[in-house]
Amino acid sequence: MNDMAANRREWALPDEKATAALAARVAGALDGGMVIYLHGPLGAGKTSFARALLTACGVGERIKSPTYSLVEGYAAERQSAWHLDLYRIADPGELEWLGLDALADPESLVLVEWPERGAGALPPADIELDLAYADDGRMARLSARTARGERLLHRLSGQPIESVFGS
Repeated sequence: MNDMAANRREWALPDEKATAALAARVAGALDGGMVIYLHGPLGAGKTSFARALLTACGVGERIKSPTYSLVEGYAAERQSAWHLDLYRIADPGELEWLGLDALADPESLVLVEWPERGAGALPPADIELDLAYADDGRMARLSARTARGERLLHRLSGQPIESVFGS
């Protein structure tokens, strides 16, 4: 990945509706499995993005926050999906007891909040989403970390921001 600008996209997210619209657009650009790391401070929208993405992928059941269970699994329309929240993990070795072998399936969608707390015990990210506070809303940056992630960003690159957020 030589051209970093081609491997990164940024969006202003004025509200939760815009976050959900971006998640739906990412869901529509998925082609098979993907590992997405979700970064950002508390309250930046990581769980909101994950819920919206899972809903857009066809998860029909209630999408629970994995804050206390650490991991929730779902059957999406085209693949299995996993949502992890590692905020309460003190050491990556703790993940060994969760039986996360299914995360290695390249056809699964894996969303990981607070991935730095599971360093070395998680599959590598295809995409990293960084969420940050910006003015009255949020800023989102998607960065590709693998060829699969680059293909996803390429599929998103033809989509004008206005059509993502309905402006």
